Amino acid sequence: MSLLKRLRATWYPDEYHGWGRTRRYFEGWYFKVVSPDERHALAFIPGISMGQYGECHSFVQVMDGKACRAQYHRFSADAFRPAERGFEVFVGENLFSGQKVKLDLPGLAGEIRFQNPTPWPKMLGAPGIMGWYSFVPFMECFHGIVSLHHSLEGKLKMGDEEIDFANGKGYIEKDWGRSFPRAYLWMQTNHFDTHDRASLMASVAHIPWLGSYFIGFISGFWLDGRLFRFATYTGARKRLTIRDEQVELIFKNPKTELRLLARQAAGTALKSPIAGEMTGKIQESLQAEVQVELLENGRRLFEGSGRNAGLEVAGETELLV
Repeated sequence: MSLLKRLRATWYPDEYHGWGRTRRYFEGWYFKVVSPDERHALAFIPGISMGQYGECHSFVQVMDGKACRAQYHRFSADAFRPAERGFEVFVGENLFSGQKVKLDLPGLAGEIRFQNPTPWPKMLGAPGIMGWYSFVPFMECFHGIVSLHHSLEGKLKMGDEEIDFANGKGYIEKDWGRSFPRAYLWMQTNHFDTHDRASLMASVAHIPWLGSYFIGFISGFWLDGRLFRFATYTGARKRLTIRDEQVELIFKNPKTELRLLARQAAGTALKSPIAGEMTGKIQESLQAEVQVELLENGRRLFEGSGRNAGLEVAGETELLV
């Protein structure tokens, strides 16, 4: 029965994939919410951790991107309750789904609802952002996009402050597998100075493969309802330069080109999975900036600066270049 549930979940990246797993496995979702005045940028990361020897626990990690601090709330494994169909996960009394989050944590409580979500479109042979790699059973880490862009409603009580998120912006993605990559780069923003309906996600990673490895990449730039994809499986090419506090990344398809220039900013230490256990450490910022330029057949379709950007540059990044 667990195998059938996992096979079905392959076509639904937002749903839980860990049915029947007991060790060396993690799964987590990433909810980013930014208030309309942009004074508050938070990330909520609910998930499950299963260690090498069967030690299991669930968690909710909370990142305050403006204050540059994070909290890791640990729960028993039994407190993690995913729906068998559809994306809905409880961790204790905290609810996470594609429609809302409801929080009841020390110093943080309330509900935020999501309006007009923008899921990554399914295609024949490609249930999500990973394309046909979604069907490869031995991948170290799988990635999924739940919503590239949506508006927010609702309020949170954080400490003594009540934060109204009405008309703010949100983003949801997830990861599952054994470990985060040995080296990777990730960036995301949907706050642009020139356009209100745009969203960027881009990632480059070291991927183990049949005793060797390759450098894989996936990126999506959503603009006014149109999604521009750049990925290893689309035959795109990439050029990456990392120096000082700056990352330059260029993706090219035969007809389209995406140029990104990200500047790092103050970040926060988050826990990350190693062989299923949340013993790793990464630095993430929600205050980075990304310059974006999109061209199609040599004509510029978009140019703008993204703010409140999530940015992670982790591990042995020289492998990526």
